[in-house]
Amino acid sequence: MPVSIATQFAAGAANHLLPTGLGASAVNLRFMTVCGLPLARSSAALALYLLAESVGRVALLGVLFVAFPDALRLGTLVPQTAFGPLLAGAGVVFVIAVAVPALVRRVRSAVLSFLRTALGEARSVHTRPARALALWGGSFAFPALQATVLVLVGRAMGLDVPPAHMAVAYLAATVAVALVPTPGGIGSVEAALVMALVAAGGPAAVATAVVLAFRVITVWLPLLPGALTLAALVRLKVI
Repeated sequence: MPVSIATQFAAGAANHLLPTGLGASAVNLRFMTVCGLPLARSSAALALYLLAESVGRVALLGVLFVAFPDALRLGTLVPQTAFGPLLAGAGVVFVIAVAVPALVRRVRSAVLSFLRTALGEARSVHTRPARALALWGGSFAFPALQATVLVLVGRAMGLDVPPAHMAVAYLAATVAVALVPTPGGIGSVEAALVMALVAAGGPAAVATAVVLAFRVITVWLPLLPGALTLAALVRLKVI
């Protein structure tokens, strides 16, 4: 267990070297394979975790949006004419994602093999209540705790936005930038969070200060111990 926790510190540091969470995924994948888990099962387990975390984040956002439908005033930031091109772009990405496996046999075989392994892992996890609780509990707890940190920073710095609306702003911003390929979300997360807090009714200057303080606490302060842990685990050949 202590090695697993240390690996997550190392993964957090590696996440700032590669875009879109690839650093953390690479560290976790390496750790599982070193522990003796076959590469196919390791990849499937990692995919299951990423899917569960995404589902948890989107589900929390949906629940809060239903409870607080006026939390974000997106019309002041995003013109209504922009939603059409955004939907069209999402549709093009979806079509490409479906068409490539359907038309390229080698890709289709690899995708089907991976899906079979992933479904087997999902069934295995959900036959054991303790493992299922750990998976889904962590998937919901992580974004909820991150949103709580933003709320506490906002309250400490006098941001005049209701706590629930700040939580909606955090979840909406992180969901929106999930596909932006920047290492550790640096730059994209900050911009999206500031825009979301402004859309929630906060002054731009205070929102910017809150976001910078939040990112220092959650990203930059853990970076040094994470990097030292990563170096130690590599030296010990744990990863």
